[in-house]
Amino acid sequence: MATDSGISSLQLPCVFSPKSRQYLALCAQDGRLRIWNTDSKTLHQEFVPSAHLSATCTCIAWGPCRTVKEGPQRKKRKSEAVQVEEKADLLAMGTAAGSVLIYSTVKGALHCTLDGGHSGGVNCVQWHPEDSLLYSGSDDTNIAEWDLQTGKTRSKWKADRAAVTSLCVSPDGKLLLSAGQTIKMWDLDTKEVYRKFTGHSTAVTTLCFATTRPPDSNGLYFLSGAAHDRLLSVWQVREDGKDKNSVVSFTLTDEPQHIDLVASNSKEEAVRLAVVCKDGQLHLFEHFLNGPCKKPLSPSCTVQMSDTKESPMPIPLLAAALGANTRTVLLAYGNHLQPVMEKVEINTAERHVCLTRDVQTSLSLSMETTVSKVKTPIVKANCRVLVPGLPGHQAPVKGTSQGSEKRKKDTDTKEMSIAERLGEIDLSTVSIEKGAPKGTASLQTDNFAVLLVQGLESNDASILNKVFQTRKEMVIKKTVARLPLPAVLPLVEELTKRLQGHPFTAVLMVRWLKAVLMHHTSYLASLPDLVTKLGVLYHMIESRVKMFHKLTKLHGKLYLLTTQVATNDSSNTVSDVDHTAKLVYEEESSDEDEASGDEGLPDVDSDVSKTG
Repeated sequence: MATDSGISSLQLPCVFSPKSRQYLALCAQDGRLRIWNTDSKTLHQEFVPSAHLSATCTCIAWGPCRTVKEGPQRKKRKSEAVQVEEKADLLAMGTAAGSVLIYSTVKGALHCTLDGGHSGGVNCVQWHPEDSLLYSGSDDTNIAEWDLQTGKTRSKWKADRAAVTSLCVSPDGKLLLSAGQTIKMWDLDTKEVYRKFTGHSTAVTTLCFATTRPPDSNGLYFLSGAAHDRLLSVWQVREDGKDKNSVVSFTLTDEPQHIDLVASNSKEEAVRLAVVCKDGQLHLFEHFLNGPCKKPLSPSCTVQMSDTKESPMPIPLLAAALGANTRTVLLAYGNHLQPVMEKVEINTAERHVCLTRDVQTSLSLSMETTVSKVKTPIVKANCRVLVPGLPGHQAPVKGTSQGSEKRKKDTDTKEMSIAERLGEIDLSTVSIEKGAPKGTASLQTDNFAVLLVQGLESNDASILNKVFQTRKEMVIKKTVARLPLPAVLPLVEELTKRLQGHPFTAVLMVRWLKAVLMHHTSYLASLPDLVTKLGVLYHMIESRVKMFHKLTKLHGKLYLLTTQVATNDSSNTVSDVDHTAKLVYEEESSDEDEASGDEGLPDVDSDVSKTG
């Protein structure tokens, strides 16, 4: 029995399909639902909700396996055996907008949408084990019971004073556990409270039944886990009602993120438990539930994963599923965009087990061609393909050439290297003028996106400088929009480094940062440790905002001073011109007076010469 509900909204949902564990369903940071095949290790299906940015997926729950008849649909004789197989089909997704989406893996499309049941975000969904019923808990403190045949609510009732954060239906389908401020057990026939349990100070994120025994035999147990709580509590439902406190506690290294449990059918059968914590570790427990236990129980085995580098780094575990064998565990690890699934044999005799794996963090996703609805274009042999596309998209298939072998040899279909691409990119001369020659192809934003991803992965300054030199707003916006999500955070970190450099470079980097915030705000907001990763950028922006206020005041004062100086200079210039004109007039008038006085006097020099 796997716990499929009770996942906190801060955590990304990640759930294995029941029974065969053939599929792994998870919602990544981009809001898309991806279903991976655990056998072939490939992406089986991908679904993009219409409101995946405004109404993100908060919880996932697989429905009970349904019988699917295989082979041609024709009448068969009684003697013929009908091949009937139970497969995991329906998948319920709760959204932050208050709706519940039902996705069908058999059809590969949305089955139906359940609206109108909640006024707040859905925190948990849980299927009824037998009937076609679904239960959902929301921030509006209500529990809704949905009938999937009609797509409407059968009943709805107030469950708690606070938000309902977790739900779980008993194996016989008669009881329902809900968690808000307290844990309540409801009778599904009367919708009345059967029992109440208190013991967690934070929001309960996990509820699941640990036994399949009826409640009138003192053998019904369930466990609960809460946010920021490093203990899993086990509760016993007793006939006398003396079940106010938990009877058993399991110690963890961090709050539980994913739980898989094999229930106990009798006192002689132990409960097997696999808990993946928020720190990425897996804890395995095995315990016989038979009354209270005073001391908290430590895990029988703890599993960690790391890479094979010289300085090993931990690889976070996302989910785990217990197999029929006590030593076999199905693991999902890595990142939510491209998880790695592996079935391993764990030596539970050792208390601590460390598995080393070489995880290739490539951005390309492998998708089954039978599921993909995107048609791959066929390119003729005489066409020249410069860029095969972004990582994650399939390259065009080259058509068969109908010419001779000489034609094939002469045809240049070789892809360009990074150095050749950089050589052809001349950002200073790229223009869209009418007079530009037809032979020169304009730079496409796909080139920018591919080069930017390659530059960020290889940390090549020459590639990054070529890309960051562009000043066109449209090219920047389209390049950022085409980036794969794993490259967004490295781009922000690179922009943060360059913002601290030359002022001219900082102006260009602000344009890039603006485009990143416009297109990828929802992805950045979904990261759990965003403050620590973008702390430098946050402090830089905060200091510059504070300095901007002071600079604005200084700008105003300088503007007043410059205007006053300008007016004073203009008035001084006019007075100087008047003074100069007055001096010229006085000099001219004095010269005229001297000339008139000289005409009435005798020539002294001529008289002297005559006398001589």
